[in-house]
Amino acid sequence: MSKKLLEHINNPKDLRKLNLLQLPQLAKELREFIIAIVSVKEGHLGASLGVVELTIALHYVFDTPNDLLVWDVGHQAYGHKILTERRKKFDSNRQLGGISGFPKRNESVYDTFGVGHSSTSISAALGMAIASQLKGENKHHIAVIGDASIASGMAFEGLNHAGVTNADLLVILNDNAIGIDPSVGALKNYLTAVKEGKNPKQNNMIKSLNFDYSGPVDGHDIEALIRELERLKKVKGPKFLHIITTKGKGLQLAEEDQVKYHAPGKFDAATGEIHKKLEENLPPKFQDVFGLTLVELAKNNKKIIGITPAMPSGSSMKFMMEVFPERAFDVGIAEQHAVTLSAGMATQGMVVFCNIYSTFLQRAYDQVIHDVALQNLPVIFCLDRAGLVGEDGATHHGVFDLAYLRCIPNMIIYAPKDEIELQNILYTASLGLKNPIAIRYPRGRGKIPNFEIPNSKNFQKIEIGKAHKLKKGEKVAILSTGTIAYNVTDALAEIEDDGHFAHYHFGFVKPLDEKKLHKICDKFSTIITVEDGVTTGGFGSAVLEFSAKNDYVNEVFLCGVPDYFIEHGTVNELQQFCNIDVDGLRSLFSGLLEEEENED
Repeated sequence: MSKKLLEHINNPKDLRKLNLLQLPQLAKELREFIIAIVSVKEGHLGASLGVVELTIALHYVFDTPNDLLVWDVGHQAYGHKILTERRKKFDSNRQLGGISGFPKRNESVYDTFGVGHSSTSISAALGMAIASQLKGENKHHIAVIGDASIASGMAFEGLNHAGVTNADLLVILNDNAIGIDPSVGALKNYLTAVKEGKNPKQNNMIKSLNFDYSGPVDGHDIEALIRELERLKKVKGPKFLHIITTKGKGLQLAEEDQVKYHAPGKFDAATGEIHKKLEENLPPKFQDVFGLTLVELAKNNKKIIGITPAMPSGSSMKFMMEVFPERAFDVGIAEQHAVTLSAGMATQGMVVFCNIYSTFLQRAYDQVIHDVALQNLPVIFCLDRAGLVGEDGATHHGVFDLAYLRCIPNMIIYAPKDEIELQNILYTASLGLKNPIAIRYPRGRGKIPNFEIPNSKNFQKIEIGKAHKLKKGEKVAILSTGTIAYNVTDALAEIEDDGHFAHYHFGFVKPLDEKKLHKICDKFSTIITVEDGVTTGGFGSAVLEFSAKNDYVNEVFLCGVPDYFIEHGTVNELQQFCNIDVDGLRSLFSGLLEEEENED
């Protein structure tokens, strides 16, 4: 073979033709390949660099895809994808029409389970192992999970069950002491003690769950890894391998700043220096509006609490954690706990801001209903990354929240159209509400250049359930919720409608402004609803329900996310796909205008 080993590796069968002495060179090339592509195309960098040796060792030792390998979350699976027939198209990673940034069953037989949310790997791999037993198949089943993900309740549920089976399951703990932010909690302290040899062997919690425990092993010593994996192949029943790795391994700056290099954007492949973006006069990020406003509110109200499940940087809860560490909590990857912890605090009169990505609140749905809404506790849910989030794709879009929250009694739902409204609803909620509220806002920057954060002098209380007219019109009413209002405004600006279209902003999806809706339904024969969530059960559905309940016969058009899972691409590309981008809306409005003119 030539010096470039990687270009000859198209699948694990090719990998297994190499001898052990060649594998360190392959690891070096694989890291360079990942760095070269991600530096230009962006993506999740640090996690994949940290498991290069492990990835090679797993595919070298086990007979994938016959042996079943499950990656938890999937941030670390780039090397896996490259070695499993996707090297030549890896530069399409996370792009529209390209391969997914996460393992995905319909993309490859080597992706045995679709992932994206944490802590599912043990349960999935155990399910596969039990199924193999029932079918009489002789297969190995491997779950690779990180130290942040294994602290989640679901991971413990899987371990608890696996320990009373004789399933051929190998759980590999990839311990690098960091998820997206540094890992937290008592389990992290326990693992640290194990790594440092301070934990007595007889007090090994994994062994107590009936696993054959081995480790810790240096996760960058490929020969040691292969040797241990070969041994574990011969061990019957549930097994647990604890390996120690460095997130960002092989790129010095990524090793030094593991939080920043989790997904660094574009950077110099040689030096690791992140390319600076031109950020003059740009609006602030919505997450920063939230985070800094919360700090300002907390200065004047000692009952304000901030809670986030493992996303202090991504949600900007870090600002409150820096200023008021005793009142801001990162509870780890534990959304269910975060919600019920918030409920417990609310029973004692605390004003709790529970900050969770929209897609991750799905993981705590029962707690929202049973522990918060049923008891009508005024927890303030701040749902970051609502709507279409872009390149992370189907597992991360926050498009279901309006639908799954709207059906819950007692719940208030609000979608601000800009930074001013976000600040004002946070202020309003901090004054005390009688009900729980969900405030949803998108990923990325706001709409107002040079917006001052926080502008506490201008905080204004918002009237709950009040909609607002943004544009006068006589023929067609457009009703939007959230920041998609700007797409509507821009689309209307590009057509000459002569006062044809009225535009209303319904920040409150629940309770709806029924007084305003009665006036709209009485005046306009045609109504268009626009939202960046699913139309099935969402804001448009609420308007249709109101119309039917009150015997209106208006023609209602619903614009939003259709009834299937939207894949990855830029937010603009995905909005185009859903016809809720500026051009798509303009086309719809123009078409209706032409129909009206032809009828006249």
